Amino acid sequence: MTNQELIQEHDKYIMGTYGRFPVALSHGLGALLYDFDGKEYVDFASGIGVNSIGHGNPVWVKAIADQAMRLGHASNLYYTEPAMRVAKTLCERTGFDQAFFANSGAESNEGLFKLARKYSRDKYGGGRDKIVTLLQSFHGRTITGLSATGQDAFQQHFFPFTAGFAHVKAGDMDALVAEAGNGDTAAVLLELVQGEGGVLPLDRDYVAQVAAFCEERDILLLLDEVQTGIGRTGSLFAFQQYGIRPDAVSFAKGIAGGLPFGGFLAGEKCSKVLGPGQHATTFGGNPIAAAAALVVLTILTEAELLEVGKKGQYIQEKVRAMNSPYVAEVRGMGLMIGVVIQGMAHKELARTLNAAGLLALTAGSDTLRFLPPLTLTYEEIDRGLKVLAPVLAP
Repeated sequence: MTNQELIQEHDKYIMGTYGRFPVALSHGLGALLYDFDGKEYVDFASGIGVNSIGHGNPVWVKAIADQAMRLGHASNLYYTEPAMRVAKTLCERTGFDQAFFANSGAESNEGLFKLARKYSRDKYGGGRDKIVTLLQSFHGRTITGLSATGQDAFQQHFFPFTAGFAHVKAGDMDALVAEAGNGDTAAVLLELVQGEGGVLPLDRDYVAQVAAFCEERDILLLLDEVQTGIGRTGSLFAFQQYGIRPDAVSFAKGIAGGLPFGGFLAGEKCSKVLGPGQHATTFGGNPIAAAAALVVLTILTEAELLEVGKKGQYIQEKVRAMNSPYVAEVRGMGLMIGVVIQGMAHKELARTLNAAGLLALTAGSDTLRFLPPLTLTYEEIDRGLKVLAPVLAP
């Protein structure tokens, strides 16, 4: 089958809900991918940050196959070993008390919303259920996830949205205090790096002030680390670089290296808030996905996470050194990198790069986004940058 044949059949039978690039991927190895016509691509997208340990990792593949032979699914009416081991590993490496497993980032964040509202209602009764998020945030595609999202571009077509959310400007502490300080707020939800908003890291002093404010008012501090978590920023979770302790944090994307897996971690204050029957999911903690997650967590040692930070700095420095008139700014944390584009449309630039053999993403209104596999080599980085340089040349 050729690329064009696959695309034609795909578009005939699958809804057109995505602005897909005209690339039909067949297989990959490491940070390299290949289409059905045999063309090679350097992967600076990793499935939107999902393929955290690259493509075709043999240990990951074996763990999935071995677990599939033993037990593929059991539901959460029963106990399974892989889910327990993932929860234990995450809690031991972060200091959280307990985990809840889901399947996607949106579902993980839905769990946070329910956790916050039940915590507040249990302790304070009704009338204290608002959740405050930031403008330029993104928290998922469900109706409630879109309600939490602070971008008008996503809040169309599907009215009415879920009530009880407010959005304030990132970095404006006065605005947050004015919105959340009236006794009606259950939680504040932050992305420490706003990925879909344009790869925008939050100011560390601002985050510290928000954490102190929430602790003083007994407002839950929730973090959406669906994109920043599981090593993406150079630590297992981004909050570990900010010196704060959230009450709960969501994760997904890269944790299982390509299989659907997500959830949230909760600290002592709210680890017992949700009881039997009050939150659930059929597939959460699936044994095969959990076995894959254990491989990812084993590979992402502290030494490997330090390398993630170094590789990210290397890419940022190399892009700046290109001195392109189209590059206004380079920013990010670890291997979550945003290149702010001027003088050309960022989406058109991404299409050009894809056609040239470098898979890249976009974010916000003007940002090229790189989310490569965390395990890519410097040789693979240089191959990708070799594709990028002539496209950014004047």
